[in-house]
Amino acid sequence: MIFSDPRFINRIAGFLTVVGVLILLGALGYRVMNLPMFNITRIVLEPKQGDVLSYASPASIQSTLDGQVQGNFFTLDLLKVQRILSSSPWVRHVDITRLWPNGLLLRIEEHEPFALWNDEALINTWGEKYLANRGEVDRLDDLPQFFGPDGSEHLVVQRYAELVRWLSPISLSVKELGLSDRYSWRILLDNNITVIIGRDPGAEIANPYDGMGAMSFAETIQRFVRSWPALLKRIDGRQVERIDLRYTRGFAVTFADTAGSKSSDKP
Repeated sequence: MIFSDPRFINRIAGFLTVVGVLILLGALGYRVMNLPMFNITRIVLEPKQGDVLSYASPASIQSTLDGQVQGNFFTLDLLKVQRILSSSPWVRHVDITRLWPNGLLLRIEEHEPFALWNDEALINTWGEKYLANRGEVDRLDDLPQFFGPDGSEHLVVQRYAELVRWLSPISLSVKELGLSDRYSWRILLDNNITVIIGRDPGAEIANPYDGMGAMSFAETIQRFVRSWPALLKRIDGRQVERIDLRYTRGFAVTFADTAGSKSSDKP
């Protein structure tokens, strides 16, 4: 009979021995992997660029992770941690590396504030909107204020960059830039003059209004820049409140008068 064959019995015994050893090693490995010494107790932050992190801190990172992830050095889901940390106010991107035996190295790319967006958000240097505590921003008053519909952030940043280039030769800069729901522009200059521009037919977002006949953004601003030196001579020191560029020829100038009345001139 087969069960009386010594070779067969030896094979069965060898197989059972191997299985038993594997089970023992697996149980031992499981116990070792779950020792308290491997619990994540150390988080090291490093900037991906530059020497220091300006906004992300160990306290803010820990607050973001609290109650959101489980696991230790061996079992922690790094992709999940990365997704969670990407929602932290000042974190734009993070790379995560395990540090033996109980730590994580987080290499963080921070949002760099470039402008204020609408009433509550900020725009980073990539033209992306994000939410963070504005009170933490250094020199907050130096940032331009942008307004616009959701989804128009990149367009507003692009137009701002064009304005900086065009206005620099005449020593003007932009304090506020707003895009309306009808895709027209309002600019507040650093000298507190408001500049009104008509609809922008070059907008990169769908425009439900017909842009036919509208002057391009570049053409309108260049016309203003060319006229600015002559306008300064004509106004003879009077305080300009608003310049309306929604005219195909010339533009309307509104003056602020000390009595509160306004007069207009159309060059």
